[in-house]
Amino acid sequence: MTRAVIIGVTGRMGRALVRAASTTLASAPDGLRITGAIASPGSSSLGQDAGELAGVGALGVPVSADLRAALAQADVAIDFSQLQATGANLATCRAARKALLIGTTGFGDDITATFAAAATDIPLLVAPNTSVGVTLLVELVRAAAKALPLDFDIGILEAHHKMKVDAPSGTALALGRTAAEARGLPDPMLTRAALTNRIGERRRGDIGFAVVRAGDIVGEHTVMFAGEGEQLCLTHRATDRAIFAKGALQAGLWLASQPPGLYNMRDFLGLKTEA
Repeated sequence: MTRAVIIGVTGRMGRALVRAASTTLASAPDGLRITGAIASPGSSSLGQDAGELAGVGALGVPVSADLRAALAQADVAIDFSQLQATGANLATCRAARKALLIGTTGFGDDITATFAAAATDIPLLVAPNTSVGVTLLVELVRAAAKALPLDFDIGILEAHHKMKVDAPSGTALALGRTAAEARGLPDPMLTRAALTNRIGERRRGDIGFAVVRAGDIVGEHTVMFAGEGEQLCLTHRATDRAIFAKGALQAGLWLASQPPGLYNMRDFLGLKTEA
């Protein structure tokens, strides 16, 4: 049984992870069991049972702010906390030599080197989206962007609940980066300033983003390839946050047995990308 620490356990995804672990993976002989639940030092939920907080009954795992102590009794950490806490959480997991899955989004390119350095010591999986369906969507976008001529403009439309902070979403940016790489476009094309809500005539090769934040939308992503007289739209729509939690737990279970390195959801699913 793989032991896991949930970082950000009081948030939407944190509680979903606890629920998914208690109903999906805990019953399997080679499954995953939550042994640690981490919240911020100022959280009003410190000391509460993580299972009761998630609505699944007592698990005997109190919410704590001491990640270092929790890692001593764990094999892997799954982080869906706040962006500003990621660096400290990563450093703590690296010092403890524990595998870490990061599901938090909103990173800038400046943290890439930090991820690469930590991955020399621990298995590290960075996933802007832990849905199996979205992972496959990325590969479909890669194939379409590579196959279609540049006359097909690319637009990415995404919608999430009104509480989501970053925009465009990490998944939308990953889809844009995938399309750009498949077309051989330079990475600077994927800056928010250049591509989001741009005013004026569209330039050849631009990748556009449209963002909606409203209600309780779990997550919707559409990549549109618009040509003259025809369009190809690839869409993933999530209707239940549990799919992200289940995917993260399964990926975390896999990650715990991997050697140090930097991984993504494509690695977890065993998908191979053409060079």
